[in-house]
Amino acid sequence: MTLKIRPAAPEDAAELADLINEIIAIGGTTAWQTKFTPETFAAHYIDGPDCLSCFVAEANRLYGFQGLSRSKTLPANWADIGSFARVRPKLPGVGAALFAATKVKAREFGLVSINAQIRADNKPGLGFYSKMGFVDYGVKKDVPLTDGAIVDRILKRYDL
Repeated sequence: MTLKIRPAAPEDAAELADLINEIIAIGGTTAWQTKFTPETFAAHYIDGPDCLSCFVAEANRLYGFQGLSRSKTLPANWADIGSFARVRPKLPGVGAALFAATKVKAREFGLVSINAQIRADNKPGLGFYSKMGFVDYGVKKDVPLTDGAIVDRILKRYDL
């Protein structure tokens, strides 16, 4: 199966909202706890004021997406990243292919670092970002979830 990486379009919002909502429903691998509508998804990842880029991995359907956005808490030449891949069926290589495109776009924007904030209990996410070359640089301790659980957030960065 050939994987195509392309910019997300507004018409992708419904399928991508379904993809991330499945991950949210499973729990444990995303900081998101509230489900997205196609409109809220598009505003956060595709065409909102802080969006820099959003790439999708497509074969016979959308298998994942990766968003890059400005942050009000980071230096102006940094951006936040969020990466999500379809759980069922899982297609190996989606994250790496998306990150290759995101790095190019980040450099075009003149960014110096990409920030990833990963739940400490998200072992697959921590492993993915480490494999992509992100390094740990901090921890946000004791972040409460909506269900009352407390989870640390690991801060990783990728220097461009």
